[in-house]
Amino acid sequence: MSAPQQPVTDNPPALPDADPASDDAVVEPVDVEADGTGGAGGAGEDLLVREGDVAGDYLERLLDILDVDGDIDLDVEGDRASVAIVGGKLGDLIGPDGATLEALQELTRLAVAQSTGVRSRLMLDVGGYRAKRRADLTSLAAETARRVAASGQPERLSPMNPFERKVVHDVIASVAGVHSESEGEEPRRRVVVLPDR
Repeated sequence: MSAPQQPVTDNPPALPDADPASDDAVVEPVDVEADGTGGAGGAGEDLLVREGDVAGDYLERLLDILDVDGDIDLDVEGDRASVAIVGGKLGDLIGPDGATLEALQELTRLAVAQSTGVRSRLMLDVGGYRAKRRADLTSLAAETARRVAASGQPERLSPMNPFERKVVHDVIASVAGVHSESEGEEPRRRVVVLPDR
């Protein structure tokens, strides 16, 4: 049986505090079954829907505070909640190379984790930035794989965040004759595409 939903209030959820004795650091855990579904009868998807709802409320309050126009789209994609902010002038929420978007996603995940008691893998997109970046990276990875397969020489790509590296690794994994590895430390971690031996 999952924990009862907390009532929605006009106050935004406080972010987790490093001090475990602090009131805003207390989270009530949800029951999680051994199979990771979160309880009986589709509760795993219910948890993802709840994550999306909490994230949507959190982001709506943030948009109001920032006086930014935008709509929130909620979805469940596979095993994670997906939230998108669409419309309006959203460039400031994306930032250079998506840096502000990454930070905003982490803050939203913290708000969701505090509400649900479960670490969130929620994916946030703003203004279609991630969708466009995924398409660009898919093309880049396919072209790089083709060159490496033809030349037999490894190629190192520019540093990428974890989301971007996963997109590239997934594309490379589907191409015969090449494989990929990550090297380096964050934030300079990058994908290397290598020929199979």
